[in-house]
Amino acid sequence: MEFALTEKYRRYASRRRIKSVLWLVCGSILMSAGFVLFMNPYQVVPGGVYGLGIVLHALFPSIQVGTFGLMFDIPLLLIGLKVFGRMFGAKTVTAALLIPVLMNTMTYFIGENPATMFGGKMDLSNDLFLVCIFGGVLIGAGLGMIIKTEATSGGTDIVAMLLVKYARFSFSRGVLLVDSLVVIFGMVVLGDWRLPLYSLVTIFVTTRVIDFIVDGASYDKLLFIISDRNDDIREYILEKMGRGGTFIKSSGMYTGAGREMIFLVVSRSEVSAIKGMIKEIDPQSFVVIVDAHQTYGDGFKAFPD
Repeated sequence: MEFALTEKYRRYASRRRIKSVLWLVCGSILMSAGFVLFMNPYQVVPGGVYGLGIVLHALFPSIQVGTFGLMFDIPLLLIGLKVFGRMFGAKTVTAALLIPVLMNTMTYFIGENPATMFGGKMDLSNDLFLVCIFGGVLIGAGLGMIIKTEATSGGTDIVAMLLVKYARFSFSRGVLLVDSLVVIFGMVVLGDWRLPLYSLVTIFVTTRVIDFIVDGASYDKLLFIISDRNDDIREYILEKMGRGGTFIKSSGMYTGAGREMIFLVVSRSEVSAIKGMIKEIDPQSFVVIVDAHQTYGDGFKAFPD
């Protein structure tokens, strides 16, 4: 009986690994297609290392956007591995290396001139709003699938993680800061004051699609954490994340021993960071994560009228 259960678990774990790899590859393909078909040809800069690559490609046309992305991703990956160690998964490294290769391959076969791509049948030069919508959907769907495998695409996510660790930024604020600087740089280099408006449309669509892929209709997460190292976790939540939480007195049903449980609400983008932190601090901790469909108060939505 024990052998049968072990074999069943192995098959289940194998299926999950295969599914995770498929999601990672499909997500990388969709994200690459979003840039190659919509962002790169029309020079829409949605932030991130590939947005920076679009700007630099305009200055140095002989170097592809994916190549610039790879040039930024490799040192960032090395820094991330050095600083975060085990928190930095192999799937993130795979996605960060796979996406620029896919982008360059697609560009080679499809081209990057809207007037000649697919015989000019997809030329949306006169309707950049549609470019932002479709590009945002593809990028958001791809990135959402990558996040579902508990990985990231690297790039600005790594910079945001460094800002969390060393500058006491929240993760979402770190991403916003870096992406905003990239958009402003693009506006200066490309000389188009409308660029931030197009970029905002793409970023908005991308984040909504990511939310839908990862969490459905829920955007915030509620965590219950039981650990023997509450002080270390408390310090990370308060000092690094800039969040608050609550200690709830509890006792074990079997042992009857009293202990404190951490109650915490975070945004969707902060879930991966706090899971990695808890795993690093106390791998033996017990964590429950559930959807928080409506969250009101300090740091979240204001109470409705």
